[in-house]
Amino acid sequence: ERAIARHEVREIEQRHTVDGPRQDVTLEEEDDVVIIYNRVPKTASTSFTNIAYDLCAKNKYHVLHINTTKNNPVMSLQDQVRFVKNVTSWKEMKPGFYHGHISYLDFAKFGVKKKPIYINVIRDPIERLVSYYYFLRFGDDYRPGLRRRKQGDKKTFDECVAAGGSDCAPEKLWLQIPFFCGHSSECWNVGSRWALEQAKYNLINEYFLVGVTEELEDFIMLLEAALPRFFRGATELYRTGKKSHLRKTTEKKLPTKETIAKLQQSEIWKMENEFYEFALEQFQFVRAHAVREKDGELYILAQNFFYEKIYPKSN
Repeated sequence: ERAIARHEVREIEQRHTVDGPRQDVTLEEEDDVVIIYNRVPKTASTSFTNIAYDLCAKNKYHVLHINTTKNNPVMSLQDQVRFVKNVTSWKEMKPGFYHGHISYLDFAKFGVKKKPIYINVIRDPIERLVSYYYFLRFGDDYRPGLRRRKQGDKKTFDECVAAGGSDCAPEKLWLQIPFFCGHSSECWNVGSRWALEQAKYNLINEYFLVGVTEELEDFIMLLEAALPRFFRGATELYRTGKKSHLRKTTEKKLPTKETIAKLQQSEIWKMENEFYEFALEQFQFVRAHAVREKDGELYILAQNFFYEKIYPKSN
């Protein structure tokens, strides 16, 4: 797969260098845009990414999957430099939509002039963990023939929690906070209050929009309204497309109230849930100022500002 990818990259670069060297390529301002979706596992990220793939040819942008070794969300320092350089200077791939299971990376630290647009989706922390637990054992309907790491383990999530298993321990809830916190060591210290506050700060200041799995359609609608260069047609595609809803974890059993109550006693759940509630409130705030409901349907508000008292007067 890597050999094929390298071959495809070489072909693209060769096509773009026929008329001159790469550094001579100039981009229109609306094309000099990169979106990074550092997707959290089991948050409906595949469903959303499928939409980007379905629209890329029509809307004329590139989609690139960031595949890290062993799905490690933390890059080495040298890989961070390489990645930042690729994303900012690889003009042949602009406009670009990058997606992968990587934690937030602050491009400003590397002295770049134009930072990418970050977006993301998060999910109720217990629901996300339950989905991931069964995904490792039974897979999903996206690639049903692929053997998963825990295949053959028939223990339910309830049984795992009751037995104090490692795959369902509260520590496994600690994922959405470090994904938003970033590449600092403290981000990955389970239960760190500093990591939680940094994740909140990044969500507000560094992310263009963060949605929630439970309201994915509204997230897509807002993106289409705000970034039509990438997402024109996304809402209709999500509602009617067949490929956008493919990935569902099979054999998933909902946990009992007792299991949920046990997990909710942990400080780790309280912090992850605090972050989720924070993200949900911010998303609903953005949505409330962007859409209205009529006859049970949501619609995007038209432009609600204009310019006046423009001086000096032109003749």
